[in-house]
Amino acid sequence: MRAAPCVALASVLRFSRELAMSEISRILDQMDRAMAGEAWHGPTLNQLLEGITAEQASMHPVRGAHSIWEIVNHLAAWQRIVHRRFAGTAVDVTPEMDWPPVWEVSEVEWRRSLENLRESRAQFRGAVAHVRDEELPVPPAGTEWSRYATLHGVVQHDLYHGGQIAILKKALG
Repeated sequence: MRAAPCVALASVLRFSRELAMSEISRILDQMDRAMAGEAWHGPTLNQLLEGITAEQASMHPVRGAHSIWEIVNHLAAWQRIVHRRFAGTAVDVTPEMDWPPVWEVSEVEWRRSLENLRESRAQFRGAVAHVRDEELPVPPAGTEWSRYATLHGVVQHDLYHGGQIAILKKALG
């Protein structure tokens, strides 16, 4: 029975720290949880992608749906696109930029795509860490959405496609 007050206190302290965070810190926290850790909704993107082979990643087990590999390339592309917009470059997104194709199915290329996702995510996260809360209402270059809405959209986008990856993994058997 003594553990309950300690658990409750730990929860209150964690909540107090979260309230004291800047908005950009909260957004970074959500970005990190979606990609790599302590996400209450279920597996993170990294967890979902663990153990998938190039052959599995290239398959289309759901008719009309993208493959896991195509989704990974798409996620990396949008990390780069939004990063460029935050850096001041208006980006006119072409279909090939939006959904970069898978040119060669091999373990080497699959690992390269996974590393590209992690690298583009780390670079974008580094840029986001330098955004000040007072900059959040300002739209990135070439968009009508605020930085605030864009950053939350990036998290939502990652989670949406994470859900697709989870379904595709189940469909692979």
